[in-house]
Amino acid sequence: MRKGTLIWIIAIGFASGLAGAFTFTSVAPRTVLVSALNPTDPPSGGIYQEVNNSTRQGIADNFVKASQVATPCVVFIKTVSNQQQQAMDPFFDFWSNMDFFGRRGPVTSSGSGVIITADGYIVTNLHVVKDADQIEVITNNNKHAYKAKIIGTDQSTDLALLKIEGKGLQHIVFGNSDQLQIGEWVVAVGNPFNLTSTVTAGIVSAKGRNINIVNSRFPIESFIQTDAAINPGNSGGALVNTNGELVGINTAIASNTGSYNGYGFAIPVNIVQKIVKDLIEFKEVQRGFTGMDVIDIEAKLADKLNITNNLGVYVQQVLSEGPSDEAGIKAGDVVIKVNENPIESKAMFDEQISYHRPGDKVKITLWTNGGQKDVYIKLINREGNTSIMRKNTVESTTLGADFQPLSKVELDKYKLTSGIKISNIKNGRIRSMSIPEEFIVTAFNRKPVTTAQELIANLESARGQIIIEGIYPNGSRGFFSFYAY
Repeated sequence: MRKGTLIWIIAIGFASGLAGAFTFTSVAPRTVLVSALNPTDPPSGGIYQEVNNSTRQGIADNFVKASQVATPCVVFIKTVSNQQQQAMDPFFDFWSNMDFFGRRGPVTSSGSGVIITADGYIVTNLHVVKDADQIEVITNNNKHAYKAKIIGTDQSTDLALLKIEGKGLQHIVFGNSDQLQIGEWVVAVGNPFNLTSTVTAGIVSAKGRNINIVNSRFPIESFIQTDAAINPGNSGGALVNTNGELVGINTAIASNTGSYNGYGFAIPVNIVQKIVKDLIEFKEVQRGFTGMDVIDIEAKLADKLNITNNLGVYVQQVLSEGPSDEAGIKAGDVVIKVNENPIESKAMFDEQISYHRPGDKVKITLWTNGGQKDVYIKLINREGNTSIMRKNTVESTTLGADFQPLSKVELDKYKLTSGIKISNIKNGRIRSMSIPEEFIVTAFNRKPVTTAQELIANLESARGQIIIEGIYPNGSRGFFSFYAY
């Protein structure tokens, strides 16, 4: 190719490029990258969202206020227990000095808690203090150390109530988690990786999350999801709004590594308040039951039911002669509201019911037979009546656990005639047998057990080969076999 021809081709290409660039800038939308610009000097045209300095300062002031109010109310919890050391659960985020080889011996763990009264009541997660033989609480404002005792626990929500002997303690103010909005700023306060008084900020990413991590026969999971950084050690700490009011108890993270990966979950404070009141007043959570089972409405079921909005849970089963049956609720109905609160999921339904005690009347709005109607049901307790429940556990110091006969609701659920639930396992013979929390013993050496006293006597005096049969909290059957000397 001649030199002149080559120059001519290059010139044509250059001219074409200029023409193309001119055409693109004439017809293409003029988008400006906001983050690369100085907000005090906005462009003359294009898409631009101004964030002025006063707005930024206002957000920063809110974070400062929330941190100053909440941080003195959040405590550092240290526990010591004598048990087989386990690998860390990637959902539950407590921090411990785990032995690499899993040897039995003292295990120290740490987490967070929130002071809720001036005289020393503290709420935290059950998994933070579970199996603990010693619990020490260190306050953030004066670094004073207290010995704590467990007042009560609730397996269904993974909550525990502690008490320290203190007076005039700075305590947190309860907010209202029902009023919390998706997109609202929140602040997480806790002690991740043993770093005390750590504050992180984010937004409410979602509400009513069920992530299937609570190991209980009747779990209540309606978590607040947030992108505020939550790490190992944050469990039991505070999630607060920009006023510093408690809106949730940080409980879990979704992570394959055990560290923050963008998703954190907190128990709504309205659930926390109900559980705490019951434990202080009755030492036992007063759980109300509706006498019906509901499930989430998936796409295929929504099409079948001709549901066009996002509301409702499907009534799968109704207990014969239970409160829902007496109110006229049928399998196949759709619950769309509880006490005028819209229901979008089973988690939301469970949360609304969890606010109430046996004997309370609850308004249920149904979609049934192509129409809407309201009914009222009176909640029952786990024995099938409306009375307040009293704790009926029997404790064995030798075995290091509590023993409790199954309730009528639990017997019906598992289709059993008898069974003894083991809970509050401490340092003792039950722990050495590796029997898990809330395991239901149905038979001892092939013979059914009917009372807690009978099972305790058998276990305390057992010698030789022993076989224990029963049911795990998830309903699966299991047995333990060992030799007692």
